[in-house]
Amino acid sequence: MSAMKKILILADTHMPKKGKELPEHFLSVLKEGVDFIIHAGDWSEKSVYEELSLYAPVYGVRGNVEKDEWAKQLPEKKVLQAEHMKIAIVHGHLGKGRTTPDRAFQSCIDDKTDLIVFGHSHIPFMEKRDKIILFNPGSPTDKRRQKKFSYGLLTINSNDYELQHHYFT
Repeated sequence: MSAMKKILILADTHMPKKGKELPEHFLSVLKEGVDFIIHAGDWSEKSVYEELSLYAPVYGVRGNVEKDEWAKQLPEKKVLQAEHMKIAIVHGHLGKGRTTPDRAFQSCIDDKTDLIVFGHSHIPFMEKRDKIILFNPGSPTDKRRQKKFSYGLLTINSNDYELQHHYFT
């Protein structure tokens, strides 16, 4: 039997901006411990990757506003296996479809995944489409027109999982 996995999911950090850093609430979750971190793009600078890497391995893709050269080495799509779940990560700005969830879904449909993680819109989103879960964690640092900041937590057990948005101000 495999062990439980706890995965932190975020996107659209857009950091650093003047006076902006990872919020204490968010850092407390990292300090409690996660097995790895998924970032669905728009980091802005490598320092975000470096800070997150202090807590756990980080898997991510590039977004559409990366400022550093380092982002060019990040893929536009990444597919990984976490226990029994196959997870695709995209930013959500590329591909066919009217909406960000539509573009994310269409760009990963051939990967036969259980979960598609995407960002771009900064809007928390979760929907099941053709047995595939579409999940946008929102943003822990750039909520735009949302009432609260947000991120996602995925807990995978031996034969089940729990996926939730976490909101904070």
